[in-house]
Amino acid sequence: MGCDVMILFILVFLTAFAISIALTPIIKKLAFKINAVDVPKDERRIHNKPIPRIGGVAIYIAFIAGILIYSTLDRHVYGIIIGSTIIFIGGFIDDLKNLKPKYKLFFQIAAALVLIFFDVNVKFLTIPFAANGESLYIGYIGTAITFLWVVGITNALNLIDGLDGLATGVCFISAISLFFVSLISGRSIAVIMTLVLSGACLGFLPYNFNPASIFLGDSGAQLLGFLLAAISIQGAIKSAAAFAIAVPIIALGIPIYDTLFAMIRRKINNRPISEADRGHFHHRLLDMGLNQKQVVLIMYSVSIVFGIVSVLAMLLTAKKSFALLIIIFAVTLSFAIEFGLLSKK
Repeated sequence: MGCDVMILFILVFLTAFAISIALTPIIKKLAFKINAVDVPKDERRIHNKPIPRIGGVAIYIAFIAGILIYSTLDRHVYGIIIGSTIIFIGGFIDDLKNLKPKYKLFFQIAAALVLIFFDVNVKFLTIPFAANGESLYIGYIGTAITFLWVVGITNALNLIDGLDGLATGVCFISAISLFFVSLISGRSIAVIMTLVLSGACLGFLPYNFNPASIFLGDSGAQLLGFLLAAISIQGAIKSAAAFAIAVPIIALGIPIYDTLFAMIRRKINNRPISEADRGHFHHRLLDMGLNQKQVVLIMYSVSIVFGIVSVLAMLLTAKKSFALLIIIFAVTLSFAIEFGLLSKK
């Protein structure tokens, strides 16, 4: 990697960082003027005073600006820009009006379909135990996988946005992990996008970390989830490589597993899957007596481990990559059972 490339990477990151960190104080003032604040109303809320909740505005502007400045504007990039705009608009309306779940889903479906239309789509599936790690072209099955992946990850990031700085920090770590994945796999557009996204997150994080002076809101949390989903498709899953499916699943381990266990837990308790509860990993840690900062730092540490493993998985064959994914799932499931993440209580 040449010096010029390194300088470009630093400039991309710092541009998004600067825009995000400069805009956030302005967005905070705007939030109070338009009454876009989060008022604590139930036991799930950790804060005890009104907090602005449209932090996603700063991240959205920083991301779009960074992409327009540094990225090649091809069909795939246009799809991600349009899709992220749809998600952002839906989230922003929700931050102002508290949309019903079905209307949130409408925006998520629309954004996912835009990605598919613009060919940001899973096209190959690796055969884990084939002799040479062959990949199959999967056509419409790939379209279905893309749709479920985008909607699922979009909601997953939103679900873990329960503590100051948690979703923002996890997204930053995941984006850095996907940066290395995309760099190794030679996906230049995804490399730029991960740098822009990570810079935007880090610029917002000082205001969002405990004690937070502004929240992501749905406009931010859903946007981050959507962007991670879209970039992971563009940077890894879209390729016909051995690590195509396993790597992003590992890199996004925190939101994926927390959401999966939440769905199982609510099913066990005969509660609607979309109904919020206090059974998430971060809630369990709080119930143990840890404070917000301690819990968030633990979650960051776990996310870093997932990220490192995802990058190391790039060096494995299809069979070993698939086996690693199974091992991680088994260990995580055992931990979830032991920790009570699937408990009826």
